[in-house]
Amino acid sequence: MLFWQVKKMLDGYGRNINYLRVSVTDLCNLRCVYCMPAGGVAKKEHRDMLSFEELENIVRAAAKLGIDKVRVTGGEPLVRRGIVQLIDRLAVIPGIRDLSMTTNGILLKKYAAELKKAGLNRVNISLDSLDEAKYRKITRLGNVQDVLEGIKAAQEVGLTPVKLNVVLIGGFNDDEIEDFVSLTLKEEIQVRFIELMPLGETAGWEPGSFISNDEVLRREPGLIPLPIKGQGTVARMYKLPHGKGQVGLISPLSNHFCHYCNRLRVTPDGKLKACLHSSREINLKNVAPEELPSLIMEGIMSKPYRHHLSREQASLTQRNMNEIGG
Repeated sequence: MLFWQVKKMLDGYGRNINYLRVSVTDLCNLRCVYCMPAGGVAKKEHRDMLSFEELENIVRAAAKLGIDKVRVTGGEPLVRRGIVQLIDRLAVIPGIRDLSMTTNGILLKKYAAELKKAGLNRVNISLDSLDEAKYRKITRLGNVQDVLEGIKAAQEVGLTPVKLNVVLIGGFNDDEIEDFVSLTLKEEIQVRFIELMPLGETAGWEPGSFISNDEVLRREPGLIPLPIKGQGTVARMYKLPHGKGQVGLISPLSNHFCHYCNRLRVTPDGKLKACLHSSREINLKNVAPEELPSLIMEGIMSKPYRHHLSREQASLTQRNMNEIGG
């Protein structure tokens, strides 16, 4: 057995850190109200962003330490020029068994087949409303039909299981819970409700915007709980009786999962974050490849036991989500 198949990277609390999220851009073709300012973000100089070579070097170093799961994120990763070529480079790195992407789906119809051919395994698609007018309101720019076509394209080429990420916002889309859950009746799709977090743009929002995922169970009492698959599983999983798909509840506020968090994040400007809600960052940009393993291990050993995010306590990070990666 090859060494990277048995290597484990344990943090100071015994958690096996095997999952890396790499953000390839902070730019996006949408302006979701909880993620970005209405005017978008100032475009950084190309030299300030991680190059494809740097991204590949970081993933290679992480894989040798025990990372076997990588998610490419943004901003919106499909707006990064050459993204298919980057997937092709990451997919062949020894030790990486699962390569996925989080996308808003707007460009997925165009790229789905190429991404699959390049080696991408699956996609998570952000979709906070099925209603055309509400979708445009929350994204400020988007057309929900583009996303629905992207979902279909992903299913057709085998970027599965398709997971839909739904940020639950009180007074906005909580009246669509039943509609989202019903998608799992006839489709082999996973709908994942994510509690809105007081981070960046949302830190000053009204308390009523932050509602617990328990609301999903109240609205859909027929959901059947499924067994927890293992360490690193952040979603509590359910399904409808006779449903083909599944429903996931991700609850960073009401039921944090820090005690088995298995992930690291790298921002598009090259900062390693061991915790989404921490202000601590370690620079990986313009670093020689041979120095990366020790810096990654430094990040691992600095990973806190838990965050203290709540409806009353905003995230400590100074960045918006588009600057970190979803």
